[in-house]
Amino acid sequence: QVQLVESGGGLVQAGGSLRLSCAASGRTSSGCPLGWFRQAPGKERELVAGVGWNGGTYYSDSVKGRFTVSRDNVKNTAVLQMNDLRPEDTAVYYCATGRWGAGAAGPYEYWGQGTQVTVSS
Repeated sequence: QVQLVESGGGLVQAGGSLRLSCAASGRTSSGCPLGWFRQAPGKERELVAGVGWNGGTYYSDSVKGRFTVSRDNVKNTAVLQMNDLRPEDTAVYYCATGRWGAGAAGPYEYWGQGTQVTVSS
């Protein structure tokens, strides 16, 4: 069993910042990737950022230069720092993890319950 718990979502004006946190527990370790997906209404869930077991990172083109993903392997947590937020960033954000040895781009197999991020114009 893998448990992922997100926190830090909320409402922010365009141009603002939010910091999402994820706590992973259960059958996961520092050898597993940690990533962030998002899903907007009517759209598919997409991977926006991830960090692999070796610290390598992945960012989607839509967030590159604005979002930063990091992890703490001792605490088994991940953080997504989101800057210069735009209305199109509005979505439910999910923390995710995958199998041992997977890279920053996945594959991902487990997701948390999600946290809402709303960016007003």
